[in-house]
Amino acid sequence: MLEIRGARRARHILARKDRTPQPDTKTPDTHGCGDRFETVVNSISDGVFAVDKEWRITCFNSAAERTIGIPRVRALGRPCREVFRSNICEEACALRYTMETGRPIVNLPVHIRDARGNRVPVTVSTALLKDKDGHVIGGVETFRDLNLVKELLQQAEADHGREQIITQDPVLLHILDIVPTIAESESTVLIGGESGTGKGLLAKAIHRLSARSDGPLVTINCGALPEPLLESELFGYRAGAFTGANRDKPGRVAAAARGTLFLDEIGDLPVGIQVKLLRLLQERLYEPLGEVRSREADARIVVATHQDLGRLVEEGRFRQDLFYRVNVIRLEIPPLRERIKDVPLLAESFLRRLSMARAKVVSTVSHEVMELLMAYEFPGNVRELENILEHAYVLAGTDRIEVSDLPDWFRARVRGSHTDRPSAVGAFETRLIREALERCGGNRTAAARELGMHKTTLHRKIRKLGIEPPTRDGRMATKEGASGRG
Repeated sequence: MLEIRGARRARHILARKDRTPQPDTKTPDTHGCGDRFETVVNSISDGVFAVDKEWRITCFNSAAERTIGIPRVRALGRPCREVFRSNICEEACALRYTMETGRPIVNLPVHIRDARGNRVPVTVSTALLKDKDGHVIGGVETFRDLNLVKELLQQAEADHGREQIITQDPVLLHILDIVPTIAESESTVLIGGESGTGKGLLAKAIHRLSARSDGPLVTINCGALPEPLLESELFGYRAGAFTGANRDKPGRVAAAARGTLFLDEIGDLPVGIQVKLLRLLQERLYEPLGEVRSREADARIVVATHQDLGRLVEEGRFRQDLFYRVNVIRLEIPPLRERIKDVPLLAESFLRRLSMARAKVVSTVSHEVMELLMAYEFPGNVRELENILEHAYVLAGTDRIEVSDLPDWFRARVRGSHTDRPSAVGAFETRLIREALERCGGNRTAAARELGMHKTTLHRKIRKLGIEPPTRDGRMATKEGASGRG
């Protein structure tokens, strides 16, 4: 099935007429690699081979030998389809397309088979091969072994840590700086933030850095279950506690012994269970359903919510005493729209993970795609960005995501709020400049330094984008302070 899909994708890509032709490859030898050319191609980590007009291999580098498992002497002179046995050789040959149309192919994902019959995922690129006089004498194809690429991606992911929170936002970086100190304590932690911001990741980081890291991290969503089921899941029950309870069942509190209990969306916790949770936090005691004596809990409690618990207290939907118990240490994760500069970092991480898990490697997004992403508000936060990129990854025909790969609803929404691309870029620049000026207290020189641009460039952008200059320039305040001290 993968081979069929690969062939269909190849036909789709080969049919596209909007690719810009690239310079043709020339070699000083019309019938072989030549000494110099052979030295060059053998130094390339990607597989390289060339064919003549009869489709017989005239050049076969060392990387091609390693990937295919066929020595160069056995490959030379043979038809390329006998050597590579690709899923597109017969019905949608990339090299044939290039030799017939003069159009190159760049990073087309296909499969080939090595000498042992194993399917090897690769991306291929093609170009015409010409002699010194400019006459076409064949074609050249390079291919990249995606298994090797995936190994590098896996190593990078291992070095990064799958659960690492990726950011360059000052607010979130400050939170991450104090997480190790918070993790050392046994105090209850309340994590706030909109849905999709990464509250669960932060809870995992707290557990991983704590003295309880060898124990389990047990998670329960307080808004996902009805009250009776939630209570039994949380505290467990004894056999005979209710109809159908044929045996004892320990709850999540017991399962989290010597570890961490993470209560997600605690704002949705039914009032009846809030009383029992309050006792668990105050006395470290709880009672399973049907139990007549209390049991002692040995779990660190971390809770999270996207709601304003203070407002819920005023509305009578959340106990005030419980609010004080969970609000010991509060961490608030900013939404993605307030740290939009994290989008490129997050996109790179998501694509790396998808490339490791799937049958192809997509490593980047086009400049136009990044502009659209940076101009979007992301009401669904990081989770929404991940979903958008996964959709685009599936549709991507090369190793780069293009605008046409993005979901239709996303393109309609972002272009509906920004009538054209220049306005989208302007809106993004306006936001960045205003935020930098606010952080720098109106000091345009400091703001330009933070934004990585010359101060005259910043002044020009302020005028062009119609940004109202600060009422008080930070430089003047600095000078006045200095003169006062003198």
